[in-house]
Amino acid sequence: MADSEIIGELSELELRAMVPQLQQLTERYKRAENIQKALFNISELSSSVVNLDSLYAEIHNVVHSFMAADNFYVAFHEKVDDRIQFAYFVDELDEEVLSSISYEKIKNGVTAHILSSGVPIVLTQENYQTISQNKGFEILGTPPVDLIGVPLTRDDEVMGAMVVQSYHESVRYNQDDLEILIFISRHIVTTVDRVKRREYTEQIIDSRTRELQIINEKLTAEVSERKRVESLQKALFEISETSASSDGDIVIFYEKIHEILKRLLRAPNCYIAELDDSKQVLSFPYFVGSNNDTNTQRQLKNGLTEYVIRLKQAVLLNPATILALKGTGEVEGSTADVMIKTGNSWLGAPLFINDEVRGVIAVQTYGAVENYTENDLEILRFVSQHIAVAMERRKASEDLLSYNHQLSQMVTERTAELNQSNQFLKKQIEQRKEVELKLIHEAHHDSLTGLPNRVMFNARLELAIASKARHHDYNYALLFIDLDRFKIINDTLGHHAGDEFLIEVAKRITECKRSHDLLARLGGDEFVVLLDSYLSNKDVEQIAQRIVDSVSAPFYIDGKEMYSGASIGIADINTSYDNADQVLRDADAAMYQAKNLGRNRFVFFDISMRNQLIEEVGLENKFRKAFSLQRFSYYLQAVVSAADDDVLYYEYTIAWLPDEHTTIRSTAFWELASKTGLTHSINKHLIEMAFVQLKAWKKNKAWAEHKLGLTLSVEHLLHKTSYEALLQQLEWSEIDSSLLVIELSEHAITKFPKYLPSVLTKLHSLGVTLVLDNFGNESGSLTHLFKYDFDFIKLNAALVNTFSMSYKYHKLVESIILVANNMGIQVIADGVADEATQQELMVVGCHYLQGELLACIEQAERTI
Repeated sequence: MADSEIIGELSELELRAMVPQLQQLTERYKRAENIQKALFNISELSSSVVNLDSLYAEIHNVVHSFMAADNFYVAFHEKVDDRIQFAYFVDELDEEVLSSISYEKIKNGVTAHILSSGVPIVLTQENYQTISQNKGFEILGTPPVDLIGVPLTRDDEVMGAMVVQSYHESVRYNQDDLEILIFISRHIVTTVDRVKRREYTEQIIDSRTRELQIINEKLTAEVSERKRVESLQKALFEISETSASSDGDIVIFYEKIHEILKRLLRAPNCYIAELDDSKQVLSFPYFVGSNNDTNTQRQLKNGLTEYVIRLKQAVLLNPATILALKGTGEVEGSTADVMIKTGNSWLGAPLFINDEVRGVIAVQTYGAVENYTENDLEILRFVSQHIAVAMERRKASEDLLSYNHQLSQMVTERTAELNQSNQFLKKQIEQRKEVELKLIHEAHHDSLTGLPNRVMFNARLELAIASKARHHDYNYALLFIDLDRFKIINDTLGHHAGDEFLIEVAKRITECKRSHDLLARLGGDEFVVLLDSYLSNKDVEQIAQRIVDSVSAPFYIDGKEMYSGASIGIADINTSYDNADQVLRDADAAMYQAKNLGRNRFVFFDISMRNQLIEEVGLENKFRKAFSLQRFSYYLQAVVSAADDDVLYYEYTIAWLPDEHTTIRSTAFWELASKTGLTHSINKHLIEMAFVQLKAWKKNKAWAEHKLGLTLSVEHLLHKTSYEALLQQLEWSEIDSSLLVIELSEHAITKFPKYLPSVLTKLHSLGVTLVLDNFGNESGSLTHLFKYDFDFIKLNAALVNTFSMSYKYHKLVESIILVANNMGIQVIADGVADEATQQELMVVGCHYLQGELLACIEQAERTI
């Protein structure tokens, strides 16, 4: 056939040209048919799928039939809590299955962009950068090769998004895929809403069905419960009546209770156990059970009954619970094994009498099909209360009979006991009177000597003062006695010897006083005598002298001869005294005056003593205040060479000016410091001030090599921290220790012969110069020069001043200087007041001098 031949109206060439178009139309028709079929399937899904999860899976399958949709998800925006709900999520790379996420976390992602814009989007590798920059979003997760996302809308409101994406170069999306996805998305929301409504309707139906079933079950149970309650009320009423009329045989009462129990619950076996008064033995007054059980008495053990007694509450036990009790040791193994083997169900309730468990009621079944319930337990608990009431009533009746019998016996016994008690009470009253008299005596007498004590003496003294006020011509006097050397006796021989000494003193003073005078011991070594009715002071003097002489005689204690003495202060009681303390105060002042005059004597009090004491107290108070305010003065007194007036060292001294006309220094100053207890504090302060002086000298070349001397108390140096403090001062001030001179009084070193050598050795090792000060003030013993390692001795000023006036003193001073020089110890003469004395001292070999003649006393701060 020719090419130009016409077939019908079209030529063959025209038909060939139309083949591609026809093929394309055919594909479109097939695609349209598939889309219609897919829409029909989607529509059918609303009635065929079981739930939303299976719906989304089916939709995924539909989409997959049109395009490559291995990675597919559907998300909805829950605006109530502002979260993105991923209803369906399948991704081959991002394996984590998402269910819900905060909108805030993905607000910059593709899904949020679709939800906010409501516009479909197609992303490819080629356009991703351009579109993401223009739209202002980014890919969250693994970036895909291609992505198509379309919004899901309802009534023009964006509800969610549906997204497909590809991670492979071989799978690319085009505009047709977008149109198909948009077309399908328009029907998905409707289908989802239908499925949701159907699910909700089915849920409502199921819920109402269950509610009706529950109501029906409740009504059935209520009818059954009312019938049970009616039966229970009737039985409980019978139990109450039986309990109220249980005055007869208790076993019959138990049998009636058991019969009633059988009607309320399964109770073929029942027993009642009672605990005896010792709470160690169980008895069973009522017992109905298996032949294998026992109803005899037994000791407490780890049984079921004992478990209820320990727990103090009703218990329901079955094989399951008994196994747990066996494991904890609450119930013994054999009992638990039997119960588990036979399949027992056991109920037990305690019987309370006077708030104490005195028994147990129990019921049980052997291999019963039905186990006991909590309702059965409640019934048994109620029954146990009535049984306990009956037991309590019966026990009360028995106790009353027993009590009446015991009461009659007790009356007889008490009558006999009262007769014995009367005799015993009479004896006790007599003994108590003796004890009271003894206590009164002990309260008013010294336990060691048996003499009246301070309490009794003060009472008698107050009576004497009152008597003197009424009868001016009646004479009274008070002798205040303090024993000399008592502390030495006590410390040397011990407290026992001290007690023996005080007892002997009490005997001697008793022999010296008159029979009507009152002797008392105030405490320690202080005794007082109240002289009553004497004619003149001569009578008082005679008694006081007898006491002094008697106490001065030797004492023989523990085979050793000891000596003491008595310092007595006497106060004449006159009308100026108002109370006992005033008299004791003045007698005490007179006693101290006797001690100051040399001890072992008596002194009458006069007003000057009181004034002196007042002055001393006032001076001590002013001294304390001056120290606290740092109102002391400091002086430098040079020790110079007798040959050329070169200064050996400056003595740094402290003084106090209480007023314009008085200066207290040297011995008087340190006596005040000792009385006020400030010796240690002032020594410490003096050292600190001396180092201030040395540091000031160090800055001045003219004074840098001068030595500074300090007079310190031995007690201060022996204090446990003083030596360390001195070392610290030397270290901190960076002062050479060889510039320091320490002077120690001869009187002070005699008190501490045991501990002083070690301290002096330590000071010498530091390079400190040591001076024995005030030598010759007391004994002037040359043994100090041999016993202690001193560099210098300083002769007492009084000894130096009498040196040129007496031949004997001249020879004494000459001998001391000679011995010292032979031992390599230099001698310093203190208190040099005239040139004649100076010349004589140089003749006998004294190399160094100190005193007013040398005009080297200046205030410390002027020399800096």
